[in-house]
Amino acid sequence: MFYFLAMLALTDLCMGLSTVHTVLGILWGLSQEISLDACIAQTFFVHGLSLMESGVLLAMAFDRFTAICNPLRYTSILTNARIIKIGLGILVRSFAFIIAPIVRLKFFHYCRSRVLSHSFCLHQDLLRLACSDIRFNSFYALALVICILLSDSLLILISYILILRSVLAIASREERLKTLQTCVSHISAVLVFYIPIIGLTMVHRFGKHLSPVVHVLMGNIYIIFPPLMNPIIYSVKTQQIRSRLQKWFSIKIK
Repeated sequence: MFYFLAMLALTDLCMGLSTVHTVLGILWGLSQEISLDACIAQTFFVHGLSLMESGVLLAMAFDRFTAICNPLRYTSILTNARIIKIGLGILVRSFAFIIAPIVRLKFFHYCRSRVLSHSFCLHQDLLRLACSDIRFNSFYALALVICILLSDSLLILISYILILRSVLAIASREERLKTLQTCVSHISAVLVFYIPIIGLTMVHRFGKHLSPVVHVLMGNIYIIFPPLMNPIIYSVKTQQIRSRLQKWFSIKIK
């Protein structure tokens, strides 16, 4: 569990580092411009890290499923070597599939107003500014969302259905509650990730008539909310992390 939690923390950290210079530049009034190459690079990392976080959340769901449904085989199933392979698989899947549409952005002709909807660059935002043929990028992006984000969320849902079925088979009510409490942190992290990303997608697809403030607000929530909330969620709900934090910040009286 802690290996996957470290992957989630690293993903959130990288997401913040990839967007902090443009977000703070706008909020502090230092800079409101970005070059096309830098924007495309930021787009690559924002979308790649989003897919990576989705993959890590799916791996954490598998971790919870294994711990609850196959506790005796947990250490034999999730060995260190297998966890490394899962991590590498998530990394390759997250960035390999987005290279083609991101590279094509470099060769588009941008003739419309070059004002982005958010304080960072997104693939769908750049497509809105392009005057070239964007059909491949549009269909590819939609297929990617369906094949990865939607499939990840469905597999997470299926894993929790199986977990719930296994938990309901436990005779003791206290044991059932204790087992379900081990999943609260992960369920919260899933909601914190998927709700903003669904909201941002809906705003881009159906909210063209909405105020620009709504687009900016949803974009900032999408970028800031998961890295802000995940450490709080796991610090509160994970006893080992909570006790270590208490040890670090407690004051000893001599």
